Amino acid sequence: MLHVALWEPQIPPNTGNVARLCAATGAVLHLIGRLGFRLDDRSLRRAGLDYWDAVQIHQHASYSDFENSWAKTGGDLQRIFAYSTKAAINYTRVTYQEGDCLLFGGETYGLPAEMIARFGNRALTIPMPAGKVRSLNLATATGIVVYEAFRQLRQW
Repeated sequence: MLHVALWEPQIPPNTGNVARLCAATGAVLHLIGRLGFRLDDRSLRRAGLDYWDAVQIHQHASYSDFENSWAKTGGDLQRIFAYSTKAAINYTRVTYQEGDCLLFGGETYGLPAEMIARFGNRALTIPMPAGKVRSLNLATATGIVVYEAFRQLRQW
């Protein structure tokens, strides 16, 4: 099982699409910090309406609350990977393992620089070779990484 963590997501349809991805793959979804919407918001439910009940969701007030909960439930803090356009290591350079957590930042500002620095070689990026955009959509980036992890784990 994989875990997907969204730090301060702001756009309900993106979170709904990530929830749908988690329902499709069996990944657990963690929502961390201040959300840009209510969980019962109509637009969020519309984005993942048929799948919302099929997702295991945990909400955490802060990143430190998430880490504490993660460690208490047996999660390895060294198996949390952070994704950012400001990271240097390609997301495909990791050998993913069952139980890993994939952490993504909010849509407009991503993860804070100090958080990216804290992750060191566990801060990863998705290459954008054309160089014409500054970032990918949150749900798109999450899907790319989740399916790479599953490709490795399931040897697809």
